[in-house]
Amino acid sequence: MLNLTGKNALVTGIANNRSIAWGIAQQLHQAGANLGVTFLPDEKGRYEKKVAELVEPLQPSLFLPCDVQNDEQIESTFATVQEKWGKLDILIHCLAFANKDDLTGDFSKTSRAGFNLALEVSAYSLVQLSRAASPLMTEGGSIITLTYLGGVRVIPNYNVMGIAKAALEMNVRYLAAELGPQNIRVNAISAGPIRTLASSAVGGILDMIHHVEEIAPLRRTVTQTEVGNTAAFLASDLSSGITGQILYVDSGYAIMGM
Repeated sequence: MLNLTGKNALVTGIANNRSIAWGIAQQLHQAGANLGVTFLPDEKGRYEKKVAELVEPLQPSLFLPCDVQNDEQIESTFATVQEKWGKLDILIHCLAFANKDDLTGDFSKTSRAGFNLALEVSAYSLVQLSRAASPLMTEGGSIITLTYLGGVRVIPNYNVMGIAKAALEMNVRYLAAELGPQNIRVNAISAGPIRTLASSAVGGILDMIHHVEEIAPLRRTVTQTEVGNTAAFLASDLSSGITGQILYVDSGYAIMGM
């Protein structure tokens, strides 16, 4: 039986109740993990209030601001984790962003600033957080991120985010090789398209979802809970021999040629 009792898990990227990170947090909580949650701070505190109300039933023992474009906040987040918990077992990286204008139309029109922003937030942040988290994983650990098929194949309008996901997937492999001797595993879940706040910025997202429902072997897309279940598995000792991998949770869509 999957049991995460006694494990400390830090979850990033919860925006609302449609977030894949929210599905993951729920399943980790159900498996008995002690949760910490980060939120993206903003001047009016809207994100903090919204996320705090959402995660209240999960009773997170840590609730921290963490903007991955702010090195001081990253340092403060993990200093608090060390002070309050002493160790970290699980890190969930569910962070991605690109300008909406860069998620439609011609990829070649991507701006330099837009390209750099997408790569920094969506890919480099995994490197940043892993570097900060790994010293706290004194008993080994599991780092899990989210990717998408658009990092491997051309998906209309996914554009610069596809480049970011390709970089993210190579980050997983390099980090897995580096951190493996410390018994820290690094994996990614490639989820099928789900209607979330982030995915709504991609032009034609509903068409993508309907296409998957028509073509995928299971004739449907997946849910946040299904992705959450896979994350809980990767976070547990049941997956102790798995690292550096991209696990597809997409109703089988990725295997189809036509």
